Amino acid sequence: MLSPERLALPDYEYLAQRHVLTYMEDAVCQLLENKEDISQYGIARFFTEYFNSVCQGTHILFREFSFIQATPHNRASFLRAFWRCFRTVGKNGDLLTMREYHCLLQLLCPDFPLELTQKAARIVLMDDAMDCLMSFSDFLFAFQIQFYYSEFLESVAAIYQDLLSGKNPNTVIVPTSSSGQHRPRPTLGEASMLEGVEASLFCQCLENLCDRHKYSCPPPALVKEVLSNVQRLTFYGFLVALSKHHGINQALGALPDKGDLMHDPALDEELERLLAQIPGLVNSVTAGPEASCLPARTPPRVGSPWRPLHHARKVDAESDGSTEETDESET
Repeated sequence: MLSPERLALPDYEYLAQRHVLTYMEDAVCQLLENKEDISQYGIARFFTEYFNSVCQGTHILFREFSFIQATPHNRASFLRAFWRCFRTVGKNGDLLTMREYHCLLQLLCPDFPLELTQKAARIVLMDDAMDCLMSFSDFLFAFQIQFYYSEFLESVAAIYQDLLSGKNPNTVIVPTSSSGQHRPRPTLGEASMLEGVEASLFCQCLENLCDRHKYSCPPPALVKEVLSNVQRLTFYGFLVALSKHHGINQALGALPDKGDLMHDPALDEELERLLAQIPGLVNSVTAGPEASCLPARTPPRVGSPWRPLHHARKVDAESDGSTEETDESET
């Protein structure tokens, strides 16, 4: 049975909203790039596996950044993959720097831009230095807001700057995904000096902005709820409130609630089953927190004959790590 949403929209609007053309183009490109391998088991099976991986959210693993940010589903899938792969960092209570979190992101997306990681870290650290340690949960929820709503936040930063300088924010041009990454943000010194902007005026401007960002902004009602609790706020104070808002996390739907962040029974059971099948690996995985990340870097559903290049990257990354361990043992 078709969903009410599907029945209410014309075919072309529904396909555009779900970015079906994006996935069809990507599937065809992969088909052409790997036609010799795919010819061994058939085109029909290739498309079946491709769209199964899209539904499961594993299609973004080891892909280029331009692809993982191409659709809301891709972004949510990447957030979920990052959480599931590295939640042991939080489970073990480890604190990492911004650079270390960026290295983890690059394990899943080799060309992930440092600037996005820095912006997410700034939401957590505020006035602290960028090399300070952060908990996994704090970074993850800040990163979720920064990564999923990146274009929206760049426009919010422009509106905030206009309000600080007394300009009319209604003339702000919404940036594209490429240009928005390089827009300067208000510094913490400026925000603290002026004690932010009036929340009610800021809210009015963001309501108009949400109308333009139909598929890439938090629910307007929840944004209004955040702003209704204060009289004035700073830009980073607004981002912190978004990252900690339970309703916004639920609306995005990529991550569990903070209380359940370290629990994933289905994945734990699957990992235990896989580890039991690999002789000698169980002891190395339980030996320390670094090794505990290893199974997550090779999720069982990633394997597919139509991504040979990305599997090569993954194998190279793991072989590099084993070489370093060998060298250390020799010395």
